[in-house]
Amino acid sequence: MPLKVTDLAVARGGKSVMSGVSFEVAAGAALILRGPNGAGKTTLLRTIAGLQPPLSGHIAGARETIAYAGHADGLKAMLSVRENLDFWAQVFGQDDIEAAIAAYKLQPLQDRLAGTLSAGQKRRLGLARLMVTGRSIWVLDEPTVSLDTDAVALFAAAVTAHLNANGSALIATHIDLGLDAGSLDLAPYRSATDLRIGASDEAFL
Repeated sequence: MPLKVTDLAVARGGKSVMSGVSFEVAAGAALILRGPNGAGKTTLLRTIAGLQPPLSGHIAGARETIAYAGHADGLKAMLSVRENLDFWAQVFGQDDIEAAIAAYKLQPLQDRLAGTLSAGQKRRLGLARLMVTGRSIWVLDEPTVSLDTDAVALFAAAVTAHLNANGSALIATHIDLGLDAGSLDLAPYRSATDLRIGASDEAFL
């Protein structure tokens, strides 16, 4: 089932930041979200992922199908790399973590505590979590932060493999990942209103 967003309006910190957003991401496809800092990309992705309610509009195809990777890596500092992936696999009812370890070249790090990893290594582990969820739609907010060129290539390869397996991806990023993907500029959807609504944009762990 495709991810379909229709006439969506979202809020950050009680303020309407975006409205009228509509798009569809089919199975096997990726959509890149573009926009300046502060445009509301994070708020939009969090809303689509079900972490906060929309002001209005409709989201179809998201229930129990989305794996979300935001600014926080969601790692357990006192668990090893392997134990972190085992933990998240069990949360989502999965058991295979070897493909994720291989995709992000985590073999040399698999017995290291997550809390001892560098920022780039933590990011690789955080992204590897997506591969153990069994979820078909990946929603990613600036996923390449802290990654070097080689790690960005690993990420792009992992996304490509996911798409080839009939998964889909919705990605907010400022860089060219070299993916065969559509693009949506969010600037035209920025709200001119200043509605005070009880929503938030706090980091999700």
